[in-house]
Amino acid sequence: MVRAGHDLTVNGRAASIRTPRRKPRIGRLLLAALLALLLALGIGVFSAWNWVDSQLNKTSWLTSKANTSGESWLILGSDEREGTIGNAGDVTGFRTDTILVLTKPMSGPASLISIPRDSLVEIDGDYMKINAVAQMYNRKQLVNEVEDITGQKIDHVAMVQFGGLVKVVDALGGIDLCYDQTVNDAYSGLNWTAGCHTVDGTTALAFSRMRYSDSQGDFGRAARQRQVINAIVKKGSSKQVLMNFSKASKVAKAGLNSVTVDEKASTMSLIQMALAFKSASGSKGISGSVYWSDPDYYVDGVGSSVLLDDEKNFELFSQLAKGTHAAGTVGTLAEEQQN
Repeated sequence: MVRAGHDLTVNGRAASIRTPRRKPRIGRLLLAALLALLLALGIGVFSAWNWVDSQLNKTSWLTSKANTSGESWLILGSDEREGTIGNAGDVTGFRTDTILVLTKPMSGPASLISIPRDSLVEIDGDYMKINAVAQMYNRKQLVNEVEDITGQKIDHVAMVQFGGLVKVVDALGGIDLCYDQTVNDAYSGLNWTAGCHTVDGTTALAFSRMRYSDSQGDFGRAARQRQVINAIVKKGSSKQVLMNFSKASKVAKAGLNSVTVDEKASTMSLIQMALAFKSASGSKGISGSVYWSDPDYYVDGVGSSVLLDDEKNFELFSQLAKGTHAAGTVGTLAEEQQN
């Protein structure tokens, strides 16, 4: 964790700090939508329980920290390398572009909270952005940093590659999306004529990533990401998919091949995660971001980063784990939108 007012060092050298210049980037793509498909495709999952277990790509993520209230999942979306779309085997050197903490208390609303990828963390006296931790150290260190931020034990981890969205949408035979602007965006690769269209996976990914050509920036992108998620779940739970075993199996395989999970994960834990994800995303759930005290905290050798508010975040996640927090939207982003 990093607290305001502390002297910072980068590789043993003093670091200078300057005042805010911009707002943080909270995460580009909620690839956890792929995991929600496990719920929509429940028939295929339950009828092939052992097959699903055998297909899980497991690796060591979890720390030895003591258990805390409720159950927490860390959901990650790994970013692409050198302009390519990732795959399940592309793990070495990955950076986490999307960081989400999904919490399901024993009773009370489930929550889905994002952590900015530029959040500043301290490891052995050095400072870096949290999205570089797995690349610079290892997976367990990343989980450890998230546990330090939340004060809660992470029980399970699921990391989804960007390419997974493409494969799932294509397996579904495309999804229907709408946007009222004509866009030719070089950064995301989105070429869009205003209106509604049935799109393939590559276009759905570009639709979710586009930001620079959207006058609402990150807020507009977040709305489009939610639209993509809803479209995937709607199509995945439709009769034309659920009653077509071949198509349902193809979609399930596409999702599973794109996901890396923790060493203790199972079919049941993924189903529980999918249920919690759907609950948190609904009207009775809790969503939003963590709290921060400075969205543009400059550190030499690190650059502009997000300085988190440790006290507020500890209190937030304690309430989420105990189920005592009211449903709704939380975090600094929610506060800024209300003001």
